[in-house]
Amino acid sequence: MDQQDTPSAVNTAPVNATSGPAKRSVLGAFGHWVRDLMISVVLAVFVILFIYQPVKVEGTSMMPTLDDQERIFINKFVYRFHFGNIDRGDTVVFWFPGDPTKSYIKRVIGMPGDRVEVNDGKVIVNGQTLVESYVPPEFRDQSSMPARLVPEDEYFVLGDHRSSSNDSRAWGMVPRRYIYGKAVFIYWPFDKMGLLR
Repeated sequence: MDQQDTPSAVNTAPVNATSGPAKRSVLGAFGHWVRDLMISVVLAVFVILFIYQPVKVEGTSMMPTLDDQERIFINKFVYRFHFGNIDRGDTVVFWFPGDPTKSYIKRVIGMPGDRVEVNDGKVIVNGQTLVESYVPPEFRDQSSMPARLVPEDEYFVLGDHRSSSNDSRAWGMVPRRYIYGKAVFIYWPFDKMGLLR
């Protein structure tokens, strides 16, 4: 009887020995998961604060490029510290000069030093009529604006929906320091998801 009990006692020892490491490995896996989650959260906060920020479009001034209530990502890093150039045609987000607590989104039309005018709805920059494929005929208007010189470190901006946009034609230029982001990606609705051109 004693010899039969001995193997039984020997067989139970490995079971007890493996239960400890199994518990430790579960705790270790959970610890790694928590660590990875924390790193992901910190990276996400960094990206949102300093590089990309989700914003909601409010209003129709940028139709058909951007519709009311669409969600987009803006790149906040590209213009920070003059890291990237603001180019003609960029869709930018900026603090409204008339009330810096509000943000607007418009397209850059005039660069510093440019001479901009609008003649019967056609935009003329430095004597050349702009080809604006992003403004369909039904979104144009017949307004005119005398020529204006864009000062240094300022930009002339327009909405794509010309007949429904409150822009530089009405309130003037946007200082460079007020521009804080470039619209780069539509993420909602899904059928329009993609890079902004």
